[in-house]
Amino acid sequence: MSRLVVISNRIPKDDAPAGGLVFALDELLSKRGGIWIGADDPSDSRKDGLKQIGAGAYDRFVFQLSHAEHEKYYHGYANSALWPTFHSRRDLMRHRADWFAVYYDVNSRVASLIANMLKPDDIVWIHDYHFLPLASKLREWKVTNQIGFFLHIPFPSRTDINALPEHTMLPDWLAAFDLVGLQTQRDVAACREYLRQTGEVELLISGGRVQRQHRTFAINSFPIGVDADAIAKAAGTAHADVAERVKTAGPLILGVDRLDYSKGLIQRVEGFGRYLDFYNSEGLRPTYLQIAPVSRGDVTAYQDIRQQLDEIAGSVNGSHADLDWTPIRYVRRNVSRDVISGLYRHADICLVTPLADGMNLVAKEFIAAQAPEDPGVLILSQFAGAAEQMEDALPVNPFDTDSIAAAIAKAISMPIDERKERYLSQSRSVFSEDIAWWGRTYLDRLASMAVA
Repeated sequence: MSRLVVISNRIPKDDAPAGGLVFALDELLSKRGGIWIGADDPSDSRKDGLKQIGAGAYDRFVFQLSHAEHEKYYHGYANSALWPTFHSRRDLMRHRADWFAVYYDVNSRVASLIANMLKPDDIVWIHDYHFLPLASKLREWKVTNQIGFFLHIPFPSRTDINALPEHTMLPDWLAAFDLVGLQTQRDVAACREYLRQTGEVELLISGGRVQRQHRTFAINSFPIGVDADAIAKAAGTAHADVAERVKTAGPLILGVDRLDYSKGLIQRVEGFGRYLDFYNSEGLRPTYLQIAPVSRGDVTAYQDIRQQLDEIAGSVNGSHADLDWTPIRYVRRNVSRDVISGLYRHADICLVTPLADGMNLVAKEFIAAQAPEDPGVLILSQFAGAAEQMEDALPVNPFDTDSIAAAIAKAISMPIDERKERYLSQSRSVFSEDIAWWGRTYLDRLASMAVA
C-alpha cells in the first residue's frame, strides 16, 4: 500500500487530539499509518526544515513559523480573508497585500520541504483553505505524485470569491490537484459553476471531471464522518457521571461549538429566549448548556462575537432566571471529549444551528452518542452540510429566531416513538458512513484518477 502523506495546518501535539479535523485525521492515520505534516507553534525565530515530533501508528512532522509569519499567514490571510469569504461573510473580510504575500510564501516553503521527502509512489492529501496554492507549488517542483485536496469548509459563491483580489489564481490552484474533495453536493455545484463562469475550463460529463489547459482533475463530494462506535462507547461510559454533575430541573438543551461567528450562536441564544417568551407556558424550566471555547481570540471579529454572546446570554438570564434556576449555562473553555460524549447522551435536545458550515460533526456525534431506547432530538440548520445526509433532524433556518423557538418547543414535546424513528433514520448513515468510510472512499477515488 502506498504511503499516505497528509498536510494540514493543525496537527496533534500530544496523544489527545481535539475535535473536528484533527481528531478525524488522527483516527484515519492511526488505522492506516503514514506521515502527517502540520504547523508547529510559532516561535521568535524560524528554522527551516521539518522537525519530527512523534512516532507510533504514524509519523508526525512540523514546519516552523515565526510569530510574524503566523500572524499574517494564519490570523491574517487564512482567517481574516479566506474564512469569512468562504462562509458568505464578505462584510467581515479583511485583506492586506502583505498577508497574502506571507500566505503564499509559507505555501511555497512547505512545498519545497515536502518535495524533498516524497517517495515516487506516495499519495499526498492536503487539507483545507490554509493550503490552497500548495499543489501548484509542488507541481513547480516537478512532483508527479497523486495529490488530493479536501476542503472542510463550504465552497463559496462566485460573488463571494470575487471579493478576494487573488481570485484569478484559484482555478490554477484547483487544477493542480488530482481530486478536489468537498463536503456536499451543494459545494460541488458551487465549485463547478464558479469554474464554468471563468470560461477557462471544460466540464466533462463523467465522474465530476474538469479539464483546464493540459490537466484533468475531478471535483466530488465526500461527506466527512465520525468514529461513531467509539463515541457511542464513550457516551455509555461517561453518561452516569455527567448526569450526576449536570443536574437540571427540566429538559437539557445542549450546544457544542467553537466561539465563531459562523456558528449562529447569537441567533441560537435569541431563539432560546423567544422559546422562553412564547412557548414555555408549562414552566418546564429547561436548561440550555452552551459550550463554546474561545477560538482565534486575536482576530477582531472573534472578539466581537464573544462580547455579543456574553451580552445576549446575560440578557436572557436576567429576564427569565429565578433564585433556583438559571436558563443558560455558558462554558467558554475546552471540555474533554469523554465528557462531551456523556453530555450528548444526557441531553434531551442538541442545537446545531450554524449560519454556514462545511459539515458540522457535532450533529453526527450527538446522534452516535444516543441511547436507542430513549434518544434525544437533533435540531439542525438547513445551512449545515450535515443536513444533506440527516434529513430526519428537525430543520431550522438559523436566521429566523422564531423558527428556532418553535423547533425547541416541538422537540421538547416530541413523543418517544417519533424520537426513535428520527434517530433510527439518522443513525444509519452516521454509523455506516463513518470516518473510516470517508477516508477509504476519498482515497479510493483519488487512486482511480491515476488509472483513468
